[in-house]
Amino acid sequence: MKKFLLSFFTLVLPILTFAQEAQEKGIDQKIDEAFGNATGWFVSFIFYQIDFGGGVKVFWVLFPLIIGALYFTFYFKGINFRGFWTSINIVRGKYDDLEERENHKVEAAKSAFTDEDDNPDTIRVEGHEGEVTHFQALTAALSATVGLGNIAGVAIAVSIGGAGATFWMIVAGFLGMASKFVECTLGVKYRDIAEDGTVYGGPMYYLTKGLKSKGLGGLGKILAVLFAIFVIGGSFGGGNMFQVNQAFQLVQSITGGTESALYGNGWVFGLIMAVCVGIVIIGGIKKIAKVTDKIVPFMVVIYVAASLFVIIAKFDLIGSAFAAIWNGAFSPEGIAGGIIGVLVQGFRRAAFSNEAGVGSASIAHSAVKTKYAASEGMVALLEPFIDTVVVCTMTALVLIITGFVDPLNPPANDAQAILLTSSAFESTISWFPYVLTIAVVLFAFSTMISWSYYGFQGWAYLFGRTKKMEYVYKLLFCVFVIIGAAASLDSVIGFSDAMIFAMMVPNMIGLVILAPKVRDELNKYMKAIKERSE
Repeated sequence: MKKFLLSFFTLVLPILTFAQEAQEKGIDQKIDEAFGNATGWFVSFIFYQIDFGGGVKVFWVLFPLIIGALYFTFYFKGINFRGFWTSINIVRGKYDDLEERENHKVEAAKSAFTDEDDNPDTIRVEGHEGEVTHFQALTAALSATVGLGNIAGVAIAVSIGGAGATFWMIVAGFLGMASKFVECTLGVKYRDIAEDGTVYGGPMYYLTKGLKSKGLGGLGKILAVLFAIFVIGGSFGGGNMFQVNQAFQLVQSITGGTESALYGNGWVFGLIMAVCVGIVIIGGIKKIAKVTDKIVPFMVVIYVAASLFVIIAKFDLIGSAFAAIWNGAFSPEGIAGGIIGVLVQGFRRAAFSNEAGVGSASIAHSAVKTKYAASEGMVALLEPFIDTVVVCTMTALVLIITGFVDPLNPPANDAQAILLTSSAFESTISWFPYVLTIAVVLFAFSTMISWSYYGFQGWAYLFGRTKKMEYVYKLLFCVFVIIGAAASLDSVIGFSDAMIFAMMVPNMIGLVILAPKVRDELNKYMKAIKERSE
């Protein structure tokens, strides 16, 4: 730990000097422009919009996400609905005894971890229970998705698409549950477990081993390397710089804006956050899980409670709000693109928020203590429900009921959208912007520590699992926390966000091909549950 801190501050001092000079000389703007010119083609490709006319423009990356979610919903016979209560019971620990029953343990270990295509170096240690509980794996993954997308993204969706966008956001959340089930089941089935019990999992591993079992080893290797590159880039940008930058903007606003003591000193905020992040991530997934299983429930409960307070305070408007959501979903008035435009806004923001199909969550879920891969897939399907169906819907209802929905004057970006949501709460709870600021900082913090784990898994896959490589990545991650708070590198953040969505391409290809493997795992687990009750 001391060596880590010494190396961290050795790297940080030049960064702080650079950040100060950047603000005085405008170097950050020059870097932003140069980086944008170099990477603009990639961002433009990933976020290319297909123009359907009538003001309707759709990101092409939404099509594989939506089509894939629909396919998995039907292929698994509505697992996102019929498996809901089973998922709740798994998190509650109702079926924990299945892990202790020796006959099931042996059967599960053989069927899940002795595929002929498996890594022979890890077979003998894959009897290890894993690193975290079902609940901790769920909260670790939730901490990376429940965040600014639920607060700022929803404000943009309902402002541009009207109240009806909420309906399609909910639909997207339910469909996304099926995608999460598939990718997280595969994450556990094909994970690697090192001699010391450290779990390495995620799309890199199920793309490599899973596709090899299908005779597509070459394709699997290429897709896995692409995913690893994308997840590293996404962890530095969308999962790091963007989060701390937006948290700082709100903190600065609530403390006086241009009159704030923090104005022009974002590096100070970034340094504090970097130290906090470094202390947590140095301990790996166990430390991350111990933090997130306390922060995430606290954040969600506080935010949902405040939302319910606003909704109950204006209970006489609840009926009209739901009417506006239903009518706006199918017969929107004054919305560019009509019903398709509203649907696109709902699906787009839901996808940005819950990341279903992107593959990132499977990395956290793969560390769970279980012998049954499908058990964690079932737990994971709760994630889009909590993130989108519950939290996003609460935000939308607050905005609609308080009258902060204006398709003719939508917020230009996430920073303005956060302030819009803050104003909506403030109209009923005068002091809530201060609480929201704390929540946003915690959202950003929990998202960063979880994405550091995601990025490290991609890093370890490409550069090896040595301690040296681990510390190199974690040091870089902490440095990027400071850069994210100190600079306005829009192109860097845009590039990193594009990388997050680029992860979806290799991941979704693998999910579709490996769906039969997931079906086998589901049947095996459901059979074990049935035998338990007999």
